Amino acid sequence: MNNTVKYKADFPLLGKPMGDNPLVYLDNGATTQKPREVIKAITEYYDSFNANPHRGAYELSIKATDIYENARIKTQQFINAKYSHEIIFTKNATESLNLVAYSYGLSHVGAGDEVLIAISEHHSNLVPWQYVCQMKGATLKYIYLEDDHNLSQRDIEEKITEKTKVVAVAQVSNVLGLINPVKEIVARAHEVGAVVVVDGSQSVPHMAVDVQDMDADFFVFSGHKMLSPMGIGVLYGKEELLNDMPPFLMGGDMIDYVEEQHTDYAPLPAKFEAGTQNVGGAAGLSAAIDYLNKVGFDYIEKKEKELTEYAISRMKEMDYIELYGCDSTRDNKTGIVTFNVKDVHPHDVSTIMDAHGVAIRAGHHCAQPLMIYLKQNATCRASFYFYNSKEDVDKFIEALSKVRGVLGLGA
Repeated sequence: MNNTVKYKADFPLLGKPMGDNPLVYLDNGATTQKPREVIKAITEYYDSFNANPHRGAYELSIKATDIYENARIKTQQFINAKYSHEIIFTKNATESLNLVAYSYGLSHVGAGDEVLIAISEHHSNLVPWQYVCQMKGATLKYIYLEDDHNLSQRDIEEKITEKTKVVAVAQVSNVLGLINPVKEIVARAHEVGAVVVVDGSQSVPHMAVDVQDMDADFFVFSGHKMLSPMGIGVLYGKEELLNDMPPFLMGGDMIDYVEEQHTDYAPLPAKFEAGTQNVGGAAGLSAAIDYLNKVGFDYIEKKEKELTEYAISRMKEMDYIELYGCDSTRDNKTGIVTFNVKDVHPHDVSTIMDAHGVAIRAGHHCAQPLMIYLKQNATCRASFYFYNSKEDVDKFIEALSKVRGVLGLGA
């Protein structure tokens, strides 16, 4: 049994048919499937240990607290944060980014300041900064793209100035699948005293991440894109920055002491984790980290590169396919292939391929400014993971080759 077959067998949904066809799941950029080990960890928590963490002196609550806090330590080690209390659990990367925008942005960005983001950002790392700038009288600026769809080096050099207070950028674009020069951006931003917010949603599942080496001030990601359940996300922030920020949500568990007219907030990380937390999600995240470590990122990166290069080479044989950011010889290309079929709306492409059991994404991918920049209303996106196979790519290509014929447009 080869590795792909072995790993695919760990994912119950990947073995289920979609109608009359076996499922070919190629929407991993949106969410990944869950292995049995993760499903078991979630079920075991609710079956055997369900209780509120941090609140009880009885055995179940103590066990729930251990599961939750051990997940925090495992996450710290996974991204090489310096301290476990620099790991804040949220419900997803979107909430993490909003936390930074509201708590740091609104208190540190002022009139006349500038916030710089990439034109390729997901709405979650764009709309909150629009709001901050509108509320504070600051200016939102963009790093645009070179002809090869990489971020403009000139913009990085010239648009990070003494006025820049925040730079927000994805480590990997969710549309183009290109790895951005985050370390370079961080170094340049720190020269002028700006902080950098890195969206790792499309990088953490696919490559080893070291936030200390990166020197990011804030780093966010979602569990559901890396095998764990929906509803658990992570914000990493440098200790000194988090300590300087006001709470984002108020309520239980984020307090030290409350009087009628005054509240002392709890220290990190509790200050940013108001209310009952998603312990089951944390248990799933912990199991997902164990699973990814077992597979190994060397294997994951190698497998995705092979699949991506094979898919792009096959697609380049079709003269009616337009590719975006898909030069397969690039070292900074990940397992995302974004494309359009000539004369066919992406939603029609997706629907026709779904009839053949192939699941891809179609739309603006929560990146409408990028679509406008590319002069497209929408695109199709196939995104690979280590449990996909060359046979999956072949079925994808076979279904893609039938799209125009179904609509009477010829091959």
